[in-house]
Amino acid sequence: MSVNSNRNVPKLHETFKGVFDIGAAVNSRTIVQSGRFIANHYNSLTAENEMKFVSLHPEENKYTFEYADEIVGFARSNGMKVRGHTLVWHNQTSDWLFQDDRGNPVDGDTLLARMKSHIDTVVSRYKEDVYAWDVVNEVIADEGAELLRPSKWLDIAGPGFIGKAFEFAHTADPKALLFYNDYNESHPLKRDKIYALLKSLKEQGIPVHGVGLQAHWNLYDPGLDEIRAAIEKYASLGLLLHLTELDMSVFRFDDRREDLTAPTEELLELQAVRYEAVFSLLREYKEVIDSVTFWGAADDYTWLDDFPVRGRKNWPFLFDEKQQPKSSFWKVVD
Repeated sequence: MSVNSNRNVPKLHETFKGVFDIGAAVNSRTIVQSGRFIANHYNSLTAENEMKFVSLHPEENKYTFEYADEIVGFARSNGMKVRGHTLVWHNQTSDWLFQDDRGNPVDGDTLLARMKSHIDTVVSRYKEDVYAWDVVNEVIADEGAELLRPSKWLDIAGPGFIGKAFEFAHTADPKALLFYNDYNESHPLKRDKIYALLKSLKEQGIPVHGVGLQAHWNLYDPGLDEIRAAIEKYASLGLLLHLTELDMSVFRFDDRREDLTAPTEELLELQAVRYEAVFSLLREYKEVIDSVTFWGAADDYTWLDDFPVRGRKNWPFLFDEKQQPKSSFWKVVD
């Protein structure tokens, strides 16, 4: 349900002018179906999938830039910034990268050479349009004592692949801001691991400029005190902070109910209060946070539909399924 329907609706990004860029994750379909709405309320874009390795580089000697080019062109024509997402990740990466012609694992030098070639090609192509890159995505282990999650990158090239990715990206575009990006970034165990990685990279002189807090949060978790502690800990390294994939699920992660076909008034009010509190907190740290990107634009489309419960709708944004402002929107802009 949208509220305050008789009020003039301000442009979301204009209400944060001089505080944050306000971004949305888009895809080749949403910029066609909802382009006017997106350009009206957001001044920064991130490609949801179109710049990931498997989308851009499905075969060793084949690049497919068409959809990414469309998104960059849309941003350019509407005067919007672009965040690049993502160069190195354990998911959505083409199998050929890790294999030789016979399907055997390549050696570390070969993998790093392929990584460099990919980063050179992609970052150079978009260097006039993409001002910031999520260079390395989600390498930290969620649980336990291990710092890094298992991956083919780690198995073949060792932990040094992380620093190399930043070095290659910096060489390809010395002006771009380079980010490490991860989820559960405010949970204390993972926060401390992410901090340890970033501190190590800084001490090695690796060109990492910022940390991306994915901020896939819900109405109940993480606590505001945990978010504050994470912001302060990362900022203590002298890093820029971006919220890169913000959404506010109406369900706890372990809530598997399937009975809701629309959000209840209670859930919408809880969401509005939660968004108001989060943005109030973010404003306190505007000296270190200059970009907040939602992982979508409105409730008509979100990756949280069907995740983690197949067939279940979610309503995580400031705009409803008809792209009208929710009570959350008014709490945030007021």
